[in-house]
Amino acid sequence: MELTDFDTLTFDCYGTLIDWESGIFEGLKHLLERAKTPLTRDQVLGAHARHESSQQKYTPAKRYQELLPIVYKRLAEEWGLPFTHEECVAYGRSVRNWPAFADSAEALQYLKKHYKLVILSNIDNESFTYSNARLNVEFDAIITAEDVGSYKPSPRNFEYMLEKLGERGIRKEKILHTAESLFHDHKPANEFGLASCWIYRRYSQPGFGATMNPGAQPNIDFRFNSMADLAKAHREALAKQ
Repeated sequence: MELTDFDTLTFDCYGTLIDWESGIFEGLKHLLERAKTPLTRDQVLGAHARHESSQQKYTPAKRYQELLPIVYKRLAEEWGLPFTHEECVAYGRSVRNWPAFADSAEALQYLKKHYKLVILSNIDNESFTYSNARLNVEFDAIITAEDVGSYKPSPRNFEYMLEKLGERGIRKEKILHTAESLFHDHKPANEFGLASCWIYRRYSQPGFGATMNPGAQPNIDFRFNSMADLAKAHREALAKQ
């Protein structure tokens, strides 16, 4: 299997293209300052993953910017910290401030010359517009949790994506699903028979950060530690042809 075997890259966005862990931690900064016992970054991200995943299961149709305020409330309650409704709402809007990884935009601009680029993300449409501006590329399709009414790893999101791309003549065997999260993306990609590319942003860190433990390790067809490494590998694959 070669990178040049595919004509479409379907991307998770947050954790893969956008540095959501830095965005989450920064967005919770004022809440964390109230903690009597300091919490580590990974403790914060792990708790966030747990509450976010639970909330997405119980309120799958809620827009992400409306779901995050509930996560903020649950975190404050768990840590015994005072909070206000206004703070919860502000946290829901903080996605617009989350930074892109330094290599994302340049790599996407290169890959756009060779592939159709598709977003499959647990985000709402309004919030994604701010992230898209940071990525500086025109995606061929943008599929959000708001569009589908559920959150990955629900199979509904992948069913919807494959149906909509199939209507445009994009065949499943020509799709390479590209993502950081084993839980949200690679495990369901395996279940749908999609080839997968792991952008392992956390390669130098233990644990799963802001994503849940997937349990058994999913099958991975390609692994790179950054988007820049993916673009470089594609250049090398082209050179061999």
